[in-house]
Amino acid sequence: MPKIQITKISSRGQVVIPKTLREGLEKGTPFVIMRKGDTIFLKKIKVPAIEEFEKLVGKGVAIAKEEGLEEEDIERIVHKHRKR
Repeated sequence: MPKIQITKISSRGQVVIPKTLREGLEKGTPFVIMRKGDTIFLKKIKVPAIEEFEKLVGKGVAIAKEEGLEEEDIERIVHKHRKR
């Protein structure tokens, strides 16, 4: 059964995660936050090391070249999906 607590949003848009739900979280822990209707999801994420990120970028560049995509094509695709 999930732990449930009640919290409020401050005038600055800040939300406190109650202490009983912060176990295992440290200051500076990164999260992704999503909203769907009146439900807000908060998910702890692992940010990749710069080496991992550079490796992923390299793979992306290789795939784009293989597919014959130009930088403008990628920008158009990204903007199209961000609008969703």
